[in-house]
Formats: sequence, C-alpha cells, structure tokens
Amino acid sequence: MEIEDEMFYDDDGDMLNIIEYGFPRRVYQRTNYFDDMDELSFFRRFRLTKNTVLHLLPQIEEFLEFDNDLNNSISPINKLLATLKFYASSGHQVSIADFKGFHQSTASRVITQVSEAIAGLRPIYIKMPRDHEVIHTNQDFYRIARFPRVLGCIDGTHIKIQSPGGEDAEVYRNRKSVFSINTQVIGSSTLKVFDIVARWPGSTHDATIFNNSRIRARFEAGEFNNNVILGDSGYTLRPYCLTPLLNPISREESLYNEAHIRTQNTIERLFGVWKRRFPVLAYGLRCKVETTLTIITATAVLHNIALDMKEDVPPIPENINANELQNLIDLGEVPQLPQNVNHVGLYDYRRELIDNYFANL
Repeated sequence: MEIEDEMFYDDDGDMLNIIEYGFPRRVYQRTNYFDDMDELSFFRRFRLTKNTVLHLLPQIEEFLEFDNDLNNSISPINKLLATLKFYASSGHQVSIADFKGFHQSTASRVITQVSEAIAGLRPIYIKMPRDHEVIHTNQDFYRIARFPRVLGCIDGTHIKIQSPGGEDAEVYRNRKSVFSINTQVIGSSTLKVFDIVARWPGSTHDATIFNNSRIRARFEAGEFNNNVILGDSGYTLRPYCLTPLLNPISREESLYNEAHIRTQNTIERLFGVWKRRFPVLAYGLRCKVETTLTIITATAVLHNIALDMKEDVPPIPENINANELQNLIDLGEVPQLPQNVNHVGLYDYRRELIDNYFANL
C-alpha cells in the first residue's frame, strides 16, 4: 500500500524516520549556492549581491533558526536564499522547492517565515526624512526640475494577486479587471521607499487610501512643517499635497505643471525598479492575502537595503522574458479618476507657488 509523502513530513518539511512504517528517512541534498555561484550568477538569481545578503542575514537570523539540527533542518541562509529566489520568480513555489531541495509545503512556510522577519525591519529601513535629512531631500528633488520644498512623491501601484474567494472577492478587482492590492508609496528622488501602505484591495481609490493613512494624519498635525508631497490628479489638492493643474493656461501654470510632472515621475521609476528587482511583484502573488501583504512590505525593505548598499538593478533572470515583465509592470499602473479640487477654506499653496515662484522663473 502506498502512503502519501506528506504524511511523514515534520514541521521543517523533511520526512520523519517513522520506524513502524518501514520507510527510511528522506534526506534532501541541498546545493550550497552561496559558495558555488559566481557573483554575477548569484546576483541574477537572488536579486541581491552576496555582500548584501551577508549584511541582511544577521539582522533576521535569530528568527529563522531551529532549536536543534535534527531532521536535516534548513539553515537560515538557505531559508533566506529560497525566499529571495521566490521574489525573483514568476510566483510558483514548486519551482522554488525544487531549486532549493525541499518539499513545496516547506517552501510555503519558509517564504512566509522569512518575509515576516524581513518585514519586521520596516521601522529601520522605511521612514520619512527627519531633521537634517529634510534639507538634503529638498535639495535632491529641487535638482530635478527646480520644484521647492518637496519631501516625497506619492502614488499607488497594483500588485496582482489570485482571487481571495469568498463574498468580498470582487472588492479586490481593480479598474483593469485584475485582482490586486493597491499599494500606496511615498518615494524619494533616489527611488527609496519613505512610506508604504499595503493593505487595501484593488478597487480602492488612491485618494481613499491616503485619506485613511497615518501619513496623512502626520501631515495634518504639522509634523513636516511647510514641506510638501507631490501626487497626480488622483489625489485631492491640499496645502501639503500638491497636484498638477488639469488645464494650465498661463506660462507660469505650464512651468508649474512641467516641474511637477518631471519631479513626480520619480515615483513611477521607483515602481519600475522595485518590480524589476523582484519580478514576483509584477507576475502576481499566489499566497494568502495576509502573506501577500507581508511580502510586499518585505520586498520594499529589501529594495531600500539594496539602495543603501549602492547596488545596481540586477539583470533580468534568464527564465523571465524582459518584454513580458515590462508589460506586467505597466499593468500595475491603474489610472485614477481625477480628484483635483480645492477644499473650501484651505489656503491654496499651489496658487501662491505658481504666482510668486514659478512666475519669476
């Protein structure tokens, strides 16, 4: 009588040596990719250099270790590499399990565990500029198109998911009829993630996400003084969130729009680099919604770490078509209906900026 393998796997995914069934213990042979691969091959497959992996591993290692080394348990470095390989893939966990030499159910647990550990680093690596950092951030944005006092650029990008099922599944379907998570990001001129909100279903408007976000409350409380963020016409004009004019007429209005669009384009570039670095974000995540949200945050953390380590964008993996990947990245950019209106009683900083700054350029 044949008995399914899954009956004999322990919590680490390896087959138990159960004597009464007469089965020998299964020991997986796992290749040492870290030592065996050259730097370029490693970078292409795992999306981070060996140096960055060695920088990251000590920060999460304690969350990935087992109490003992029984049953051929998976080492923290192998767990991390398996997860990075998943982020670099088109989202199939079976291929990751085969690549690293363990069962698919183990791959699923490992990816969740490592993603949670990396996402836990968010307070360290994803944060708005403060104090002296604000001046440098303003200067970096000003160099792009001479737009003053910019602290960041905001937009939403859609991360494709499988249908979550249930009565509420349709709220995850976006305006391009794709199930997704609408992820709000505020980014820097150097394409770092300053702030991320990854929890809203795809049908949610960008303005709704911002209106219910903690970052809006921080701006409303005056935490960032007279600095501003730039958003597209999907956001409502506010003193601290400037949007482009829908119908510029004068020279100064056209200058304002041109500077706004060129500066705000950095957030689109951020999304492109982020998704090319971790293609699974473009291909889509076939995980539980809770795990998907964790993975989105974890990859944002890794994106910032890569920039801190001054890494280039890695080459496209050999098994992924570059044109297909770009098309999928473009699919994640879903236009929003304009919300470009003034709130009665609010000081129109945009008008003041156009009349007293851009009119003099």
